[in-house]
Amino acid sequence: MPVLEWSEALSLDLPQMDDTHREFVDLLAAVDAAGDAALLPAWQTLIEHTEVHFGQEDRWMRETRFASGNCHSVQHQVVLNVMREGLKRAEAGDLELLRMMSSELAQWFPQHAQSMDAGLALHLRSVGHDPRTGAVARPEALPAAEISGCGSAACTPHGESAQDSRESAAA
Repeated sequence: MPVLEWSEALSLDLPQMDDTHREFVDLLAAVDAAGDAALLPAWQTLIEHTEVHFGQEDRWMRETRFASGNCHSVQHQVVLNVMREGLKRAEAGDLELLRMMSSELAQWFPQHAQSMDAGLALHLRSVGHDPRTGAVARPEALPAAEISGCGSAACTPHGESAQDSRESAAA
């Protein structure tokens, strides 16, 4: 499979999220290009970035009333656990596993970004969330209760989109 490359299709119009995603794509490409001697350090760097990356998004969700156990956060936990397990197996000599996992991440990430992260980005913009400070410029736009889905239409109650939910709350 070709290496995942950054493209405008991955852009979510939220600069801090886009910068973090671009870095993820670059680090994943570094893993893909790494020779055997450089593979473990490149994978470890990717894990460290991903811990911060997912932690940042999980914090934004908490600051804007996404439930801590929502499917987006759970997916973050699962992906990180699989990446860490891959590292353990590669340290025991199974480098090919990391190469396969890198390919799988390159397939997973665009879907995750364009669905779950896009829903989160829309939500963050709609409430005026400042990702650097955690401040919410439009607290009246926050959902009345925690969002328990991922924020996309497929995960919101009764198939409502994030926009429908905000319009209902404003009425």
